This record gives sequence, C-alpha cells and structure tokens, in this order.
Amino acid sequence: MKKTVWDFIPLPGYTEYPVPEMVARSRAFAAEMHRRRTTRHFSRRRVPPEVIEACVEAAGTAPSGAHMQPWHFVVVSDRALKKSIRVAAEGAEAEFYRSAPTEWLAALAPLGTDSVKPYLEAAPYLIAVFAQRYGFAEDGARRAHYYVSESVGIAVGFLLAALHHSGLTALTHTPNPMDFLSQILERPRNERAVMLVVTGYPAKNARVPRLERKALREIATFR
Repeated sequence: MKKTVWDFIPLPGYTEYPVPEMVARSRAFAAEMHRRRTTRHFSRRRVPPEVIEACVEAAGTAPSGAHMQPWHFVVVSDRALKKSIRVAAEGAEAEFYRSAPTEWLAALAPLGTDSVKPYLEAAPYLIAVFAQRYGFAEDGARRAHYYVSESVGIAVGFLLAALHHSGLTALTHTPNPMDFLSQILERPRNERAVMLVVTGYPAKNARVPRLERKALREIATFR
C-alpha cells in the first residue's frame, strides 16, 4: 500500500483578533449556543437545500484521527424514504421501550417521549450519519481508520452548531438497533449508522421542556 506523505504548508486563513474582540466573539458564540434547543416539533416548510449542503460541508471540516475523515452523511428529503425510515425506526423504538431498563425509562419519562416519531416525516430533512469503520486506499487495499467514534462525534457537533447558526432546529435521534438505516439507504458494509439528525424550521406550536444547563463551574475545572 502506498504511503501518504504530507506536504506541509504555512497555516492558511488564520486571523488573530484584538483581545477585546476575541472576548466579545467568544461570549457571543456561547450566548448563541445557549439559545440552541432540541425540539420534536418541526414545520414542513421548505428549507433551501444549499443551507443543508453548507452545514454538512462545515461538519466535514472537523478534525479526525490521522485525517481519515471516517464519516459519511446521507441527506434524505424524499418523502417515500422518510416514510420507510420512520416505519423502521418506530419498530426499533417499540422494541426498545418494551425491554429498556426501568431506570432508563424513568429518565426519559419527563421528556414525554415514546416510540411514535412523526417528526421523521414532518421535518424536511433527515441527515443520517455513518461512521466508516475502515476505508480503502487508491489501490483498493483496506485501510484502517483511527479514533472513529471520537472523530464522528466531533463532526456531528460541528453539524449541530452549523444548523443552529443557520436558523434551523435539530434533533438527534438514535433508535437501537440502527442497522435498518444501512439497508434502506444502501450503505456499504464498512459503514455503521450512528444517528439521525432531524432538521428544519420549528413548528409554530413547537414546545420544549423547561430545563437548565449545568453552570460552567459544574462542567469545567481550571487549574
């Protein structure tokens, strides 16, 4: 297998800001992300496809182990496909709710969730996220991927931030098992379905739980 040799170049595109502007930008971004909320109520309004394309492109800029970029995003807007995904997802969810540990079900109860997932058809876009367990070199040889879960997790974080920044709402949906996504979307064997990101405009009657996020002092230690 041919060994990749990187050609190192000067750091492109870096912009340093004066400290007051740096502080203002960081606080503004934190405030914007505090407005991000997960909703299960989506409008059927059309979302310009170029917005979704740009958000997925942003997700693809995430760092990854050995720069293997071990992810693939399948953007679904076709109504028949969304219907098939909903039917399969609800089947998986029904089984989950029948067999899930009592403690887990108790944790979900305040959110009012169940196995019925109408938003999988109502939202204009479903973005299926796949992790590539391994890839292939130019000569067809199998190529190992490293830190796949970590890399894909970072990319999903970028995707959610980009969708929110664009003015859309999103929901991460992880039915278990998720093999049906690989079958419905005809993905290769080296890919594993990780989650569905449901996105679009919020419905006019969209509601979310009244909750509070942990304070900075609870999630971080500065030494």
